[in-house]
Amino acid sequence: MATVAQAFEPLLHAAVGRESPVRFEFWDGSAIVPAGECAGVMRVRSKNALRHLIWAPGELGLVRALVSGEVDLEGDIFVLLRALQSTAPRDARLGLDSAWRALGAARQLGAVGRRPEPPPEEARPVRGGLHTKGRDAAAISHHYDVGNDFYRLVLGPSMTYSCARFVGPDDDGHSGADPAVSLEGAQRAKHDLICRKLGLGDRRGMRLLDVGCGWGAMAMHATATYDAQVVGVTISAAQAELARERIADAGLSARIEIRLQDYRDLRGEEFDAISSIGMFEHVGTKRAAAYFDTLRTLLHPEGRLLNHAISSPGGSVMGSRSFVGRYVFPDGELLDVGETILAMQRAGFEVRDVESLREHYAITLRNWVANLESAWPQAVSMTSEGRARIWRLYMAASALGFEDGGLGLHQVLAVVPNPDGRTGMPATRRAWS
Repeated sequence: MATVAQAFEPLLHAAVGRESPVRFEFWDGSAIVPAGECAGVMRVRSKNALRHLIWAPGELGLVRALVSGEVDLEGDIFVLLRALQSTAPRDARLGLDSAWRALGAARQLGAVGRRPEPPPEEARPVRGGLHTKGRDAAAISHHYDVGNDFYRLVLGPSMTYSCARFVGPDDDGHSGADPAVSLEGAQRAKHDLICRKLGLGDRRGMRLLDVGCGWGAMAMHATATYDAQVVGVTISAAQAELARERIADAGLSARIEIRLQDYRDLRGEEFDAISSIGMFEHVGTKRAAAYFDTLRTLLHPEGRLLNHAISSPGGSVMGSRSFVGRYVFPDGELLDVGETILAMQRAGFEVRDVESLREHYAITLRNWVANLESAWPQAVSMTSEGRARIWRLYMAASALGFEDGGLGLHQVLAVVPNPDGRTGMPATRRAWS
């Protein structure tokens, strides 16, 4: 009878190529060994890994096996994922073809059986049309309401879940990202850059709206450093609760209001500036115009908007059978930065500055992965081993995406012009660089 490695070999060669530097080990002790230097180990622990691939061909089945612990990745996660990516055939398809190959291997091994239960961390289908209020609330809860202690462990003390800016104290920001800068310092630098782009230092007491305020870090920085009066909105109950606690502990409650509120319910107010940091990815292509229309009505003439969001060349929808769409960001969408700019202009904004922080996000994610891996037992106890596996995989894969340019991060700064064309904007970037 063939070993598991012999039965698996055709499937693996089709998916990751014959020259893969990864060692594949199987539950019967057999292995497929790379010819040269080993980049890491993928350990297949049971027949259920094959069943996941048969019943959910492609990416979803593979991820179910990883999340459930039927497959383990051992070694430097970044090196391992890059190795798998670099040797996979260009025409490799994790689809129906892989299902047939998996079925053939399963028959050889006596592994054909009923459908395995999906891991409990998988997002379940939600009712309602795409990007309706109820469905968006369920999607946000799936991702953000998994435990504030878990997020604190991964993100660090700043509790800032967006791309940091790794520049030294004497750096003008034009010499590239510096990975030697601490994560906390880089998050402060990001918040301060946004505050300066929004002109919050122009006068005391400016009124800022922070859409998707998270755990309050941006609001706290704007108030403590620039004396801003801030309203932060989120639809995550866990975020709102902890944000209020953090703000109270910092003695800033008199100047910061945190609301559990959907952006679509904002009306009848006026602000000097709006920050949208890591929020736009949840809005969706079809609602982008309405999103910017809503924010436009909340700004007076010369008011500024800073939209800080992940982008993707040509746009990308996180489908329900993808890893990210099913486990990380249900209903998430990434717009091409050109489409974002166009939507802002159509809403009546004048776009004044676009800055890419792509390399900075790769460093941010590598810091988050290091935080998670260094406290793995605590992370598992705070949520589940499946959730910790999801986060390690998605953050590492995302870091590689930012490094190779498949993902981008853009800050787009726009302003509402006066009827006569005046904007109050500085003539150059020198005001915030």
